[in-house]
Amino acid sequence: MVVLLIVRRSLDAADEEELVRRTAAGDRRAFDELYRRTSPWLLVRLRRRCADDDVVADVMQETYLAVWRAAGGFAGSTASGSAVGWLWTIAAHRLVDAFRRRARQRQPPAVPLTETVASAAEDEVMAARVGQELEQALLALPTEARQVLRAMVLDGLSVRETSLLLGVPENTVKSRARRARIALREALS
Repeated sequence: MVVLLIVRRSLDAADEEELVRRTAAGDRRAFDELYRRTSPWLLVRLRRRCADDDVVADVMQETYLAVWRAAGGFAGSTASGSAVGWLWTIAAHRLVDAFRRRARQRQPPAVPLTETVASAAEDEVMAARVGQELEQALLALPTEARQVLRAMVLDGLSVRETSLLLGVPENTVKSRARRARIALREALS
């Protein structure tokens, strides 16, 4: 009982980076503590981006499975940023993968298209094309610019929050965001 309390206090005092390092070493209690601390926050963030509870549940499961398997990759990197940022990056990638899977599984309608349905289909095709062009433009950006856009646009973080998340000065965040917007505007025009 005393040993469990000592381990519990030790885990309570550990920051998320330390919990990831311990998880990388196979410490199940550290992983459980990391999950306990981060899952409510992660669930809220995912639900802001996806209304489908089944998709969110799958993404949560895939994210923590990836964290368990890849914790050594984070723990061994000195330039990996915060553990919470790393965890969000994994979750965001899993959510995008889920959206892509869902889009691939959609089947075209088997019934003849009426004029309104045809118009809606044209809109969907155009949206998909714009989405592909935007995706290509985003992939052409430097990694640092994509990280800033992801944090500020997708996650809705402020410049200060993005600065803390990425571990860079606020002015660096501002200049990366400006350069990314200019590059996207040029790529999409």
